Amino acid sequence: MTGPGRRALGMDGVDLLVLVLFAGVVALAAATVLMSGPETAASVLLLAGLTGFVALAFLVFRSGRPATSAADASDDQLVSALEEPAAIAAVDGRIRSANAAWRETIGAGRRLPRSSISAPGLFEALTEARRGRIGRASLRAGGEERPAVVSAAGARRFLVRLAPAASPPLTIGTAPAAEAAAAPAPTPDALDAFAAAAPFGAVLLGGGPPFSAPILEANPTLAAIAGVPSAESLFGDLFDAASRMEAEQRLAAGRSHLEAVEMRLAADPARIVHLYLSPSGERWVAFLVDVSEQKQIELQLAQSQKMQAIGQLAGGVAHDFNNLLMAIFMQLDELSQRHPVGDPSYEGLNQIRQTSTRAADLVRKLLAFSRKQTVQRESLDLGELISEFEVLLRRVLPEDIALVTEYGRNLPTVRADRGQLETAVMNLVVNARDAIRAHGGSTVRIRAARVTAAEAQALGYPDPHGEQAMIEVSDDGAGIPAEVLDKIFDPFFTTKPVGEGTGLGLATVYGIVKQSDGWIAVESRPGQGAAFRIFLPVHVAAVAAPPPPRPARPAARDLSGAGRILFVEDEDAVRSVAAKLLRARGYEVIEAASGEEALDLAEAHAGEIDLMISDVVMPGMQGPELLKAAREYLAGAPVMFISGYAEAEFSNLLEGETNVSFLAKPIDIKTLAERVKQELQRAG
Repeated sequence: MTGPGRRALGMDGVDLLVLVLFAGVVALAAATVLMSGPETAASVLLLAGLTGFVALAFLVFRSGRPATSAADASDDQLVSALEEPAAIAAVDGRIRSANAAWRETIGAGRRLPRSSISAPGLFEALTEARRGRIGRASLRAGGEERPAVVSAAGARRFLVRLAPAASPPLTIGTAPAAEAAAAPAPTPDALDAFAAAAPFGAVLLGGGPPFSAPILEANPTLAAIAGVPSAESLFGDLFDAASRMEAEQRLAAGRSHLEAVEMRLAADPARIVHLYLSPSGERWVAFLVDVSEQKQIELQLAQSQKMQAIGQLAGGVAHDFNNLLMAIFMQLDELSQRHPVGDPSYEGLNQIRQTSTRAADLVRKLLAFSRKQTVQRESLDLGELISEFEVLLRRVLPEDIALVTEYGRNLPTVRADRGQLETAVMNLVVNARDAIRAHGGSTVRIRAARVTAAEAQALGYPDPHGEQAMIEVSDDGAGIPAEVLDKIFDPFFTTKPVGEGTGLGLATVYGIVKQSDGWIAVESRPGQGAAFRIFLPVHVAAVAAPPPPRPARPAARDLSGAGRILFVEDEDAVRSVAAKLLRARGYEVIEAASGEEALDLAEAHAGEIDLMISDVVMPGMQGPELLKAAREYLAGAPVMFISGYAEAEFSNLLEGETNVSFLAKPIDIKTLAERVKQELQRAG
């Protein structure tokens, strides 16, 4: 065996000769066994066994002796030529050769030192070296872990080199920390490649106060954000006066640098940037990050949260006010029976009724704004809706103001409450009329069209989904001042003189549009007018079998009747007067001030209740919860809910319930008595 195969077995010439002699003795013994008798064969086999034992002992002895082959000599030459500690090691970690630096650092051990459990292992490094790659490990030397590099040095031999001892950490582009503290940083002469290609504005300024310093160099992004500075431009010229003054005050307060200071640009005050300013030697380095879009999103979120909070407040106030109005209306009904027409008190009672009616209308507007108004959605053709409503709108406008209507082709169908949508358009037309009267103008324009999602987004709808139906009401007045544009939908906010507006017109429009799953956008053109655009989702009617006709409620002329009614209302004034008036019409009324009390009464009169009338929102058990708990005691009796909130607010709580109706507050006794008799007649 010669060449690479011999080196692969790790044998030299003496080892090979011993193996050849041992093989000859074994062959001679085998031949003798075949040709001789038993006694001779036993002697020969004993001799062969002794020879094999001697050969094996010789080879073991050879493996423990120091290497003196040509490969060992080349290993010695390789490691001695290296300055860093180096050694040639076998696969099992046995050291075949090492230089003086290794023995001085590691010691004269015959194996590679171990590494800690958490350090990179030698086995993985040797495996990488066998695959022809550079392996890295960590070896313990001098009481510390030292990084080592392992590479192949031949068949089953590996070169292990120790890296130099740990040196102080270096920082890119600067001196070490100890030197940096003593030596001042060099003053940059130009922006580096990173700053020049950065996606934010980078500026190199001259010496002196930063906002009075000249601009020495600026990257292309700064020109895109703030405009191209001229050769004589000062850094402060990039910002408006108010932003510059605030930043200068911060620097004057002893701050050596500025971080994320919000600034408005002089070229475009609507554009907002965050300024980062720091000294660099005798000069200044500044970075400008455009955050205009981020600030716009933050403002929209804040406005949305504010409107939601105001809507919740308005809805709660309207609900409580509805209870008070219901008590007022019912007391008026009772007093009207005592003071008919001709009575001296009749005129005063009539004035109270008219004032209460106006208050009820105000409550409806608050509920519309808070999106809790009762709605009855239906499929409406947009063109027909505006065309039919146009006659009434012309009566609202004086003769000197023209009403121009414009219809697009292929107008879509929307699903909304007709009365609410007409109220929204009416309020916008009245608002346009008042703007023309106050600031001049002559035309109110109404445009209806079908728009794509891209067109709707271009017209002010930030996130449309699919095609939209658009109703635009515009005027040619003076427009809306920019400083009040974000407040126009707030309730009770108005720019009209005292006594000429409640501030609920646009707030009502906002609530109606939102409750209809739509969006309203405003575009103001100073000196040219304003345009309000209502976007509603296009309704595509599903092809389905027509629902069975619902039996019409019979008209109840005689408001008296008979039956046992469980009346549940937490407002004492409403419950007592309603129960009193129902009893006066022949009904037996059981009163309950809470859901829990009503449940006990329903159980006590199980199967004896003909109708349950309940408020929806009550402390403790709510109306829908009461119905589910008391249904087993009602024996199929009809249930009528009364509430100041919209039916849609709780309709999902009534899934699976039947024989349930709804009546919106405030109601008078006549309306309540009619509905009670209708429900009892239908149930009977």
